Amino acid sequence: MSQSALAPIHQALDDELLIPPHGGTLKELYLSPAEAEVLKQHSASLLALDLNTRQLCDLELLLNGAFSPLEGFLTERDYQGVVEELRLVDGTLWPIPIALDVSEDFAAQLTAGREIALRDTQGVPLAVLEVQDIYRPDLEHEARQVFGTLDRAHPGVAELLERTQPVYLGGRLRGIQPPVHYDFAELRDTPRYLRQWFEDNGWSRIVAFQTRNPMHRAHRELTLRAAQKVGAKLLIQPSVGRTKPGDVDHYTRVRCYRALLPQYPADSAKLSLLPLAMRMGGPREAVWHAIIRKNYGASHFIVGRDHAGPGNDSNGKPFYGPFEAQQLLERYQDELGIQVVPFPAMVYAANRDTYVPSTEVAADDDVRDISGTQLRRHLHEGSEIPSWFSFPEVVRILRERHPAQAPKGFALFFTGLSGAGKSTIAQALVSQLLEHTSRAVTVLDGDEVRRHLSRGLGFSREDRAANVTRIGYVASEIVRHGGIAVCAPIAPYADARAEARNLVEAHGDFIEIHVATALEVCEARDRKGLYAQARAGKIAHFTGISDPYEVPEQPELRVDGNGAAPGVLAQHILGLLRDRGLLTV
Repeated sequence: MSQSALAPIHQALDDELLIPPHGGTLKELYLSPAEAEVLKQHSASLLALDLNTRQLCDLELLLNGAFSPLEGFLTERDYQGVVEELRLVDGTLWPIPIALDVSEDFAAQLTAGREIALRDTQGVPLAVLEVQDIYRPDLEHEARQVFGTLDRAHPGVAELLERTQPVYLGGRLRGIQPPVHYDFAELRDTPRYLRQWFEDNGWSRIVAFQTRNPMHRAHRELTLRAAQKVGAKLLIQPSVGRTKPGDVDHYTRVRCYRALLPQYPADSAKLSLLPLAMRMGGPREAVWHAIIRKNYGASHFIVGRDHAGPGNDSNGKPFYGPFEAQQLLERYQDELGIQVVPFPAMVYAANRDTYVPSTEVAADDDVRDISGTQLRRHLHEGSEIPSWFSFPEVVRILRERHPAQAPKGFALFFTGLSGAGKSTIAQALVSQLLEHTSRAVTVLDGDEVRRHLSRGLGFSREDRAANVTRIGYVASEIVRHGGIAVCAPIAPYADARAEARNLVEAHGDFIEIHVATALEVCEARDRKGLYAQARAGKIAHFTGISDPYEVPEQPELRVDGNGAAPGVLAQHILGLLRDRGLLTV
C-alpha cells in the first residue's frame, strides 16, 4: 500500500471526537468502512500476530477510545515515563503500561516502520500496527514500579514475569473491525455509544462502579448511597475481560448483575460491560479505572476499600493498604477529569436490621458479614445463605452455577527431567486416588500426549511450549467439568508451565509438583539410552544436556524422585490435596 493511499487513513486518525456530556477528547482508532476494507485487504500481505486474551482486551479498548488518549501501544519513551512517573512523554497522566509483547523470534523479523496485522484467535484481522519501537523491557523493574512487588502470588506479577514475552512493540494502530463477542452483545457498549446514550436519556451526572465479583445487598447499598451523595445516576460497569484467577466466571456474574438491576429505582442504574484485562494493580489500577470511566462518559467514580487489590502476599499480608488507592487518586484528582467518590465498605448491623457504612458502626452494633470463602462454603454445602446478605435471585444463579456437594476439579502437573520418575509417581498416585474415590481421573502422560494430542510437533522451544499448552487446555476442560487431570510432561520452560496454570486456574486448582531428581540419577535410570545419545550429539535439544530445564521457583510441592518409593511420595501428594480441601478421603 502506497503512502499516498494511506494519507486519508492517517488524516482520519488525526481527527478527534468530542462527544458530550463528559469525558473530554475521545480518540477512536477505527477507520471508516471503506478505508477499513482497503486496510483489511492490505493486511493479508503482512506479517501477522495472533493475540492472546490480554492483548485482545487491550486492543479492543485502544481501538474504541476507552484508553484515550493512547493511539496505539506505548513506545519505549512513553513506556519508561509510565513505569517511572505514571506519565506519557507529553506529561499526560497514564498509570499502566500498555505495550504489545512478542517473542524474540517474532521480533527478529521486524524493523522500525514495518506494519504487522493483529488478529484474533481465529485469524480474523482486527488492526494494523505500524511498528515504531522494538525494545526489551526490564520486566522485574516494571513489576517493582507498577505493582510494588516481585511476589508471584500477585496475579499481575505472575502474568508479567511468567507469561509475558521478552520484547515489546510500540506504535500507532489503525482499526479494521472490533473483536466479535457472541455473549451479552446488547451490554457491550463503546465509549462513543454510551456517551450518546447518556445524552439521549438526559443523564448529566453519572457515577461509575467497578466490580469483578457478583453484587450482593452490601454492594447495592454502597452504590445507591454513593449515587445519592453526588446526585448522580449509576453506571454499573463490571470488568469482563480477564480478572483474578479463581473469580466467578463473567457469564455467571453478568446474570447476577441483571438479576440485581430491578432492585434499583426505575431509571437510576444502567449495566454496561467493560472488556478490560485487569492487572490487579491496586492504587495504579484505580487511577487507570478512573481514566477509563471518564472516557466512557462518567462524571464520578466510586473507589472503595483496597480497590483492585489482589489480596494477600506469600506471607499472608495484604499487597496494598486499604486506602492506598484512594490516596493516590486524591493526589491526581485535579487532572483526572472525573470526580472520585471514596466510599467505605457497607456492613450489616443485625440489631438495626440495616446496612451502615463501616465508619458509622457503633460500639454496641452486632455487625455480621460473609466472606467470599464462607459464601463458597455455603454454596458447596447447600446451607442457607441469610437473606440480609444477598437477594434470592442472585443466590439462585450462584447455586445453579455451583451446585451443592459438587466436587471441585483440579489438575496435578508433574514436571521434571526425563527419568525423574514423574510417570511412575503419577501412576502410584492415580491408583491410590481410585482406591478411595470414584471421581473421574484422566492421565495426560508426556509420551502418550506426544503420540496422540501433539503428534507432528518437534522439540524446538516453540513446539515444546505448544505441547504443554495443549496439555494445559485439555486439563482445563477436565477440571472445568469437575474432574481430576494428572499431567506428567517434562515441561522444561517456565513460561509454558505458567500458561498451562493460567488455563487450568480459570476453572479450578493447579497443583505443580516438581520431581527434582538429580541429573545423574536420571541418567543412571535411562533404559532407552537417550541421555547417552544426547551426550554423543545424536539427539538435539535434549533437556538437561543440550537444552535447559528451568527449575520451578514456587511449585506447590517439590519431591525427590529418588528420595522415597513412588507409593510413599504419592501419599505425600494425597496429604497435600487433603490439606487444600480437594480430597476428603
